[in-house]
Amino acid sequence: MQIFDIVGDVAGKNILLFQGPMGDFFNVLDQKFAKHGAKTFRIGLNAGDQFFADARHFTPYKGTLYDWKKYIKEYLQSYWIDMIFVFGDCRIYQKQAIEIAKKLGIKVFVFEEGYIRPDFITLEENGVNDNSSLPRERQFYDALEYDETKICNSKNVVHIGSTYLKMARQASIYYLVSNLFFFHYPHYQHHRNFSSLLEHLYGWRNFFRKQLYRVLEWNKDKLYKTTLSKKYYFVALQTFEDFQISHHSDYNSIEEFILEVLESFCIHAPKDSYIVFKHHPMDRGKKNYKRLIQNYAEKKGCAQRVKVVYDLHLPTLLKNAIATVTINSTVGISSLYHQTPTICMGRSFYDIDGLTSKGVALDKFWTEYKEVDQELFNKFRCYLIEKTQINGSFYKSL
Repeated sequence: MQIFDIVGDVAGKNILLFQGPMGDFFNVLDQKFAKHGAKTFRIGLNAGDQFFADARHFTPYKGTLYDWKKYIKEYLQSYWIDMIFVFGDCRIYQKQAIEIAKKLGIKVFVFEEGYIRPDFITLEENGVNDNSSLPRERQFYDALEYDETKICNSKNVVHIGSTYLKMARQASIYYLVSNLFFFHYPHYQHHRNFSSLLEHLYGWRNFFRKQLYRVLEWNKDKLYKTTLSKKYYFVALQTFEDFQISHHSDYNSIEEFILEVLESFCIHAPKDSYIVFKHHPMDRGKKNYKRLIQNYAEKKGCAQRVKVVYDLHLPTLLKNAIATVTINSTVGISSLYHQTPTICMGRSFYDIDGLTSKGVALDKFWTEYKEVDQELFNKFRCYLIEKTQINGSFYKSL
């Protein structure tokens, strides 16, 4: 799918590209829209945004967060903006811009990491994740016809390959430039840590831990394919700064989620079963929950049934699990793809009766999980890809 299948005709439209992912993706998008007859505008909030933007289209916002609402409203009205594109819909600047744009009748399009990974990125009108406009009633998907000739068939997908190095390079430049020239944007408030020095240190820690885990976990995939197959529950940990947690769940932290799941497992899960916690790869250089998990498991008397992993092959862990527990990660969709029963502990667009164990309490989930309706999932996945996914990457040309 191409961007214009979702956006429609842009000829003659005034389009605002606001901030965007770290890197040159929005610059490429700027040029693409211009070639199709749109008049494009850019707003950036820091020197990194400015570095990756075409200077002819760029407007720097250097005011305070307090004045942002008034500024963006006047900007949208002054330039007769028809469409606004943002990356993510929960960051404070983006959230306020989206609210005002909708009140003014301006179309809002939100980019996000792919719901289906690794070969897709997400683009939805109005919002993403729990703010998505996707139908959440089983009856809607039951009524659809499933066509395997569409892009939802993996045979029709262009495989992107690894983009990690380009992503890391562009992110490093973005952080470095933003930090070096922070005085040009003295009031900017980033949604998380914005120190290039800390990010550099995290990057090195990430690298060394990856090499360490490669040694420590060597050949352990085999254990989950054989001895432990269908004897463990799988828990997919999300990044500690994930807006999916702070905005679309009732948890205050990953730690809170871990302790609730672990306590429930130790008390209510079958005594001959195991639980496997997997760290998120993006947190590799920043977080390690192993000690927390082990200490609490020992306190609850079930330490021998609890395992912690880091970089083991995710599909292997998913398809050999009894069931999966997640807050609202897209790993949940991958779990459903492998026909593994899944429970969402937060709010999510894919938490639908017939797909997940919707309505089942965690304490009962260990023994009363619901099987995945595979026909329903095929229809849901196909519709999801058709309506919201672009076969591409933020770090490779679309």
